[in-house]
Amino acid sequence: MHFRIEQWRAWAPGLESVDDWRAWCKAPVCLVDGQQQPDVSFLPAMQRRRLSRLARMLFQVAWPLADAYPALPLIFASRHGETPRTLAILSDLARDEPLSPTQFSLSVHNAIIGQWSILRGDTSEMTAMAAAGDGLEHAMLEAAMLLGEGAPAVLLVIAEEAPPALYAPYIEDVPFPYAVALLLTPGDDWQLTLCTGEGQQAAWPHPISLLRALCSGQPTLVHHWKNHQWTWSHNKA
Repeated sequence: MHFRIEQWRAWAPGLESVDDWRAWCKAPVCLVDGQQQPDVSFLPAMQRRRLSRLARMLFQVAWPLADAYPALPLIFASRHGETPRTLAILSDLARDEPLSPTQFSLSVHNAIIGQWSILRGDTSEMTAMAAAGDGLEHAMLEAAMLLGEGAPAVLLVIAEEAPPALYAPYIEDVPFPYAVALLLTPGDDWQLTLCTGEGQQAAWPHPISLLRALCSGQPTLVHHWKNHQWTWSHNKA
């Protein structure tokens, strides 16, 4: 796969600007989640009401990247999705309480891209993906196919919410809530290849490792997940 990363944005508690992320990447630490809410004040108040924090994370990082495009395909990837909403629904079921149709409709994995499509008035092709620890790379594969079919640009967003306390012992790959958005265009700046091979799993989730590479100008990045070895190579020529 060949592509160009035209722009990127990311959000995590206390980290919003590129300068914030560059400073963090020099000395990465696990962030304290104080339940900060991403700034989506560019949306009218009535439109913000139904957005979960996960949805706000996507809108905060993706909206500025999409401004120059009236129509832009979107790939959204999240391994765990709306865990707070899901747990709330399951808790209601356990108490034999009636389910909220709104809560249920907003808990499904493609609800966020539906909200994005409605609020932006964009009917471009959009995909919601649930993948394992290499969800970023599978989302990149989906985006590369869209670019190969002639899309001038593709927006890729990968985001994870902090799991509720009940789920925390079983979700070990979300050190803190985060969202990463990549505006991808055709080009040969980056190459992503896959081969079989086991290796040491990175200390940070793959999207965070990619941010560190982007901030430092690192030319090669290798991600291992089970028997997959993904190699990101940047051509600086």
